[in-house]
Amino acid sequence: MGFMDRYRQAQEEGIHDYWQTLDQAEQLNAIIERSHDKAQVIFKHSTRCGISSMAKHQLEHDWDLDAELVDMYYLDLIAHRDMSNQIADLTGVTHQSPQIILIRNGKAVFDTSHHAISVARIRAALEQTARG
Repeated sequence: MGFMDRYRQAQEEGIHDYWQTLDQAEQLNAIIERSHDKAQVIFKHSTRCGISSMAKHQLEHDWDLDAELVDMYYLDLIAHRDMSNQIADLTGVTHQSPQIILIRNGKAVFDTSHHAISVARIRAALEQTARG
């Protein structure tokens, strides 16, 4: 399967079971609050960007993190660009797309973007921040 085939496939795939759609501003405060009990990850995705689609596809392909350890949120940046700005204000993390932000104890403790997005990096950040 070539790059364009993988790209089209990633575009056609829906949101997987572990994604929670982030589409209301009120959810942001709830995410910050829940981060005191459980790690929260936000994936900011531009549905018009090939790099973002490939990052989403790779996350979905490799996802094996325990739902007991982390909640995963999906933000469609094209539909909700204003929320990305609110996330930046709440976390202090400058907007990127695509982007992963890990929140623990009310603070952004890890973020990465573009080709650096991977389940392995999220796992490593979860392990590192769990130790304190």
